[in-house]
Amino acid sequence: MNNGLIALLGSGEYLPAMDKVDQYLLANCGADGRKPRIVCLPTAAGREGDASVNRWFEMGVEHFTRLGADVQTVPVIDTESANKQSHASTVDEADVVYFSGGSPAYLHQIMKDSLVWKSAQKVWERGGVYAGCSAGAMILGREIPDFRAMGLRSIPAFGLIPVAFVMPHFNAIPLFGKPLVATLRRRLTEGEIMIGIDEETALVGKLNEEWTVMGKAKVHVFTKDDSKSYAAGEKLIMKQSDRYLYSQGAAQR
Repeated sequence: MNNGLIALLGSGEYLPAMDKVDQYLLANCGADGRKPRIVCLPTAAGREGDASVNRWFEMGVEHFTRLGADVQTVPVIDTESANKQSHASTVDEADVVYFSGGSPAYLHQIMKDSLVWKSAQKVWERGGVYAGCSAGAMILGREIPDFRAMGLRSIPAFGLIPVAFVMPHFNAIPLFGKPLVATLRRRLTEGEIMIGIDEETALVGKLNEEWTVMGKAKVHVFTKDDSKSYAAGEKLIMKQSDRYLYSQGAAQR
């Protein structure tokens, strides 16, 4: 399969701070000279009401229209809409599938086994882009932490990337959230990693190929006993086979 790019964003969806990241995604989505087609999915905010969903729609359309893309908003907010054939067909025709933030557990619940999720995977498998911000990034890891239990338990996620946990907004985690990070690290087994992605920062790449840190801040890689931080422009290789990230170039401790 010619799997496409995956973009894991710590925050900043549809904001000018992520222009360079999104321009890169549009240039590498397989559109081949025509205007890229992007679908914006507000599913993670589906329980927040119409005002929140419509806000994501408006931001997505404004942002990607400004960047020269053909933008479609798809109102997938619950199980019924996630299994609507017309929505799945719209997603299937996209070059970029973009999930904005909200509840990762709710997003996973709605997407699991749905027609829309199957279409999103088809886009990525044929060389298109999967972009997930915050919740949209977290569902690709092996598990989603239960924040109310301070990480002592979690729910299974899609496991499409070789990472146990994806933690967005990492540089904004308050002091009382630090024990959560420590708990998750203790749960890692030999060779497993957790990644923390700072706000307005992205980790972009393909499975078994180089991944690049883009944006304003850093990506942090944790094993059970070690941690490293990677600044914008630094590259990693994410190994599907052994669930480990190897540094390409200098890492900042």
